[in-house]
Amino acid sequence: MELIPASGGIFEVTVNDEKIYSKKETGVFPRSNELIEKMNA
Repeated sequence: MELIPASGGIFEVTVNDEKIYSKKETGVFPRSNELIEKMNA
C-alpha cells in the first residue's frame, strides 16, 4: 500500500490500480468501514 499526497482537496482511494472511492464523485468523505469493505471485495 502506498499513500500518494495530492492537492486540491480531492480524496481518492486506489487499490491495485483500481479506484475504489472518490470523494470528488460522491461529494462525501467515506466512513472507515466503507473503505475496508471495498478493499476486501
